[in-house]
Amino acid sequence: MRKVDPARLRLTSLHTRKSKVTFKGFGAPVRKGMSFSSFLAGLPDYLSAKDFRAVVKAVAAAKRRGAPVLLGIGAHFIKVGLSPLLLQGLSRGLFDCISMNGAGVIHDTELALAGKTSEDVEKGLSDGSFGMARETAGFIHSALESGLPQGLGFGAAAGKAIEESRARYRKKSLLAAAWRMNVPATVHVSIGSDIIHMHPEADGAAMGEASQRDFRRFCEMVARLDGGVYLNVGSAVVLPEVFLKAVAVARNLGRPLSRITTVNMDFIRHYRPDVNVVTRPTRAGGKGYHLIGPHEILFPLFMAAVAEELW
Repeated sequence: MRKVDPARLRLTSLHTRKSKVTFKGFGAPVRKGMSFSSFLAGLPDYLSAKDFRAVVKAVAAAKRRGAPVLLGIGAHFIKVGLSPLLLQGLSRGLFDCISMNGAGVIHDTELALAGKTSEDVEKGLSDGSFGMARETAGFIHSALESGLPQGLGFGAAAGKAIEESRARYRKKSLLAAAWRMNVPATVHVSIGSDIIHMHPEADGAAMGEASQRDFRRFCEMVARLDGGVYLNVGSAVVLPEVFLKAVAVARNLGRPLSRITTVNMDFIRHYRPDVNVVTRPTRAGGKGYHLIGPHEILFPLFMAAVAEELW
């Protein structure tokens, strides 16, 4: 067997070799009292920091060209205190549609009614009281009962009901704000997954019809998405599946969606957001991004960076 002779290796020069990292992309030191724009400018120009900048630029570019920016949120988004930032985004015209799962409606409604939400599941499960708040279920099912004959979907029915109620905190409701500002708010339910489905007044036909209307409204928004941005923030299963089907509907109807930007923001990288939001929809054109980090830190940073670009 012939021995390897290190002396015969072909060497190259560090100075002429192509390298992916240089000081040009390094971060700048922070200082007390620095502006947020200076902080942003000082971020490293690599990996997630580079993707973060690209997402912010894509959102700003979409708004400037009149293309939609659609936001899908998981219920955890509301539970970690981000509603005020989303309300700001709605008032500034940043988001052209907000979408959520059924749990999102529950948390938004409970906050409007009582200024609190998110019960102790483990404690309530042990004595059978989990999910049995009569006001929560009663309000949402009553909203559907009133809204369906008016042609409203789930999100609009709940938003209208909150806005027109005497709920103490109704002005802090996402759904009420969307209704007030005429921004589509779509709700996509999975029967059996939410606490209100356990209550005796739960009407599967009503919930299904309301959610189906919202799915079709969402498809209409996605069909307009060319040149725009879809952000999935904290939904691991429902909204990634809904988004994928809406993309399929849009392309089946002749909308190529060849210039879209998709973004998944979450504290962990899940399978469905990866394939159904970031990868598959952009394969025919566009760009998908993952921004991984806690919602309560990442989304405020995103909103602040967008504010620097647009406001």
